[in-house]
Amino acid sequence: MSHKVAYNVAVVGATGAVGQKIIKLLEEKNFPIDEIKLLSSSRSAGKKVLFNGKEVTVEEAVPESFKGVDIALFSAGGSISKQLAPEAVKHGAVVVDNTSAYRMDENVPLVVPEVNKEDILKHNGIIANPNCSTIQMVAALKPLQKAFGLSRVIVSTYQAVSGAGMSANKELENQSASHLNNEEMNAEILPVKSDKKHYPIAFNALPQIDVFQDNGYTFEEMKMINETKKIMHAPDLSVAATCVRLPIFTSHAESVYVELNSTNLSVEDIQKVLDDADGVILEDDPKTQTYPTPLSAANREEVFVGRVRKDPDLDNGFHMWIVSDNLMKGAAWNTVQIAETLIENKGL
Repeated sequence: MSHKVAYNVAVVGATGAVGQKIIKLLEEKNFPIDEIKLLSSSRSAGKKVLFNGKEVTVEEAVPESFKGVDIALFSAGGSISKQLAPEAVKHGAVVVDNTSAYRMDENVPLVVPEVNKEDILKHNGIIANPNCSTIQMVAALKPLQKAFGLSRVIVSTYQAVSGAGMSANKELENQSASHLNNEEMNAEILPVKSDKKHYPIAFNALPQIDVFQDNGYTFEEMKMINETKKIMHAPDLSVAATCVRLPIFTSHAESVYVELNSTNLSVEDIQKVLDDADGVILEDDPKTQTYPTPLSAANREEVFVGRVRKDPDLDNGFHMWIVSDNLMKGAAWNTVQIAETLIENKGL
C-alpha cells in the first residue's frame, strides 16, 4: 500500500455539471494532488479548464488514460463507468463512481462518509456514490436509527431539474419564457429523455423521475428504496418513495415520515440528535418561520433539516423536511469526501 503525500487524480466527465463542481471542490479543499487528468467524451476533448491557476487540456477518456492514476472520480454516465471503471482499476486506480452502474453490486461499497465510512475499506477498486436523493435522506436518518432504532420510512421528493443535467435546466428556462409570452411550451427532455412521452416542467410537477419498473415504481424510487437499505445495513427496513420533479434549478427537497423503535419521544429529542449529527444542519423554528428551502441550501455542502413534528396519531411517528444541493452533497461533494476519507483511512 502506498502512503503518498500527493496523488494523481483523474476526473471523468470533467466538462459536465457535476464534473465541474468536483474540479472546483478539489481546488477549494486543497486535495493533495500531484497531477490532475481531466477526461471526457471525444466531443469535449481539447477544451481547456483552469485548475489551481494552470490551464489543463481535457482529454478523451480511453482505457490508457488511467496509467499512473491513483484515484479516478467518475461522473460521465453509467455506460461510461461500466466500460472504463474496470480499466481504471486494472491500471491500479481506485474509482469513486457517481453513477448508478455499481451501486447495488454486492462487491461495491455504497458510501456516504457521515453514515457508513467504515465500508470504504471493503472496496475492490470501486466505491459507489449513492443517488442524490438517497444521500441527503440517509444523512438525516442514520443518527435517528442509531439513537432510537428505525422501522419505517416513507418519502416524497421535490427534486430539482439539474438532476436531469444541464440541458434540463435549459429546457426549464426556455419553457418558462415561452409560457410567460403565451407561446407553446416545447418539451423534449423531461420526465425522461429516452421515454416515449415528454411533458413541460415549467409551472408543473412531474411524478416521474427515470423509467417505470414492473411494480409501478420508477427507477429513481427503487434506487432510494434499495440504496437506503444497503447504506444503512438495514435489509428489513420498510422504505417507500414517491419521486417528483419540480421546476427548481438546484437542490432536492424531501418530506420524510419515519417510525422509530422508541416511544415517548418528543420533537426536542429528535431535533437534538439531528443538531448533533455530522454534516446535518437543523433549521427548525416555526415561531420565526425558520426551515430550509432549495434556494437557501444551494451551493452548500450540508444537509438541512426542518419541520420536525410528531405524527398526530402515532406516538413513534415523526415527520421532517430535508433539503440539500443535489449537485454538491448529492454528487460532487460526496464524491470528493469519499476520496478524502479513502486517503485518511489509507484505503489506497
